[in-house]
Amino acid sequence: MLQTEFLFTLPLGYVDTEGNMHKEGVMRLATALDEIAPLKDSRVRSNQGYLLIILLSRVITKLGTLEYINPKVIEGLYAADLAYLQDLYCCINQNGHNRVRTQCPHCEQEFELELSSMGE
Repeated sequence: MLQTEFLFTLPLGYVDTEGNMHKEGVMRLATALDEIAPLKDSRVRSNQGYLLIILLSRVITKLGTLEYINPKVIEGLYAADLAYLQDLYCCINQNGHNRVRTQCPHCEQEFELELSSMGE
């Protein structure tokens, strides 16, 4: 069965306007519409860097106890969390999972590392 949702833990966490910390979340696989629709957004047309903000606000379905994930929430993330989510997005949408194959530098044994645990 195809996994379409992936749990994650942000390295730092999002602090909302009331001072609450939100670290645990869920990201779903992107659809073609998720990648195409933001291109029509005027914020993206005037600044291509904003594409990531819109895209993540579409595919992150849960972040802590927040009811809605919108561009304003993504804008409020720390840079380390934004980079983490961008890497996770790329990994799950290019590979279909959140694991990368790597190798121990000491014993050279190969193993898989799950990206969602990197933020913990």
